[in-house]
Amino acid sequence: MFQIRIHGRGGQGVVTAAELLSLAAFREDRYAQAFPSFGSERTGAPVVSFCRIDDHEIRTREPVSEPDALIVQDPTLLHQVDVFGGLRSDGYVLINSTRSFDELGLGEWTQGFHHERLLTVPAWDICRRHIGQMRPNAALLGGLAALTAVVSLESVTQAIESRFAGNLAEGNVAAARACFEHVIAARQMYVDA
Repeated sequence: MFQIRIHGRGGQGVVTAAELLSLAAFREDRYAQAFPSFGSERTGAPVVSFCRIDDHEIRTREPVSEPDALIVQDPTLLHQVDVFGGLRSDGYVLINSTRSFDELGLGEWTQGFHHERLLTVPAWDICRRHIGQMRPNAALLGGLAALTAVVSLESVTQAIESRFAGNLAEGNVAAARACFEHVIAARQMYVDA
């Protein structure tokens, strides 16, 4: 079973991201579940959502405490919430930021991790360019597809198109593709180094 935890703030599409990821898994004939966890239901409050993907029926229903992958949609949460809790040293981390892990004050934390699995992506910039909004959820799913291969980019784009329509669907698909390409290029730098 592959477990993903998504951290962000209310209004950034954190819950929708988990739902889209589960739809992408369903499109690949896999089992998936998605659900949120949040305290106050207001814009800007910390929100966490979870997604599990497996080739077999998923019976567990508790929150993901030991994720295989983390998506951090809002980097302001990095030093406010324990976003990395339970992550193993072979886990994946995708952070929405133009800054590096060192610049984010996480350089020491990254010791002992596989650095090619820890990436930042300028998802807000990409979303602003493609959809005119700062909702990085769909874009970061494209990045997750490139980073982990847990689902394909094609399944992510089909999930986006099933949820959104018109220009919003087109823009989110373009943003997901752009994040996918960004992560592929960033990972290639580790191979070339």
